[in-house]
Amino acid sequence: MATFRLARRLRAQRAVDTMSDGQFAVLAALKVFGPHTLAELATRERVTAPSMNRTVNSLEESGLLSRTPSLDDRRKITLDLTDEGRAVVVETARRRDAWLEGALAEIPADERATLARAAKIMQRLADR
Repeated sequence: MATFRLARRLRAQRAVDTMSDGQFAVLAALKVFGPHTLAELATRERVTAPSMNRTVNSLEESGLLSRTPSLDDRRKITLDLTDEGRAVVVETARRRDAWLEGALAEIPADERATLARAAKIMQRLADR
């Protein structure tokens, strides 16, 4: 439960209050991993293509991502962040980092060291 509560507190530190977690996850994936097709994004986020299409449509309408036809295959569309989309990801990360930094500053150094060790274990589990 503690992990879920902490994740919820971090998710609340977003640059766009009306954006869903799924929408932000798409923007973050594009920032970290670069342009994707719709199918690649759906696979990465473990959702159906129609669900990803709805998310992408909403983000495109908001001006946060763009669609570009592939030069090799006109049926293939590449999705990428716009400058505004990139700014949303950067600002959200900045806010989350600032919140977490402030929270961590309030606990003793030995507890921060314990959390650092636990974070490595959690990362290994998440990467499975």
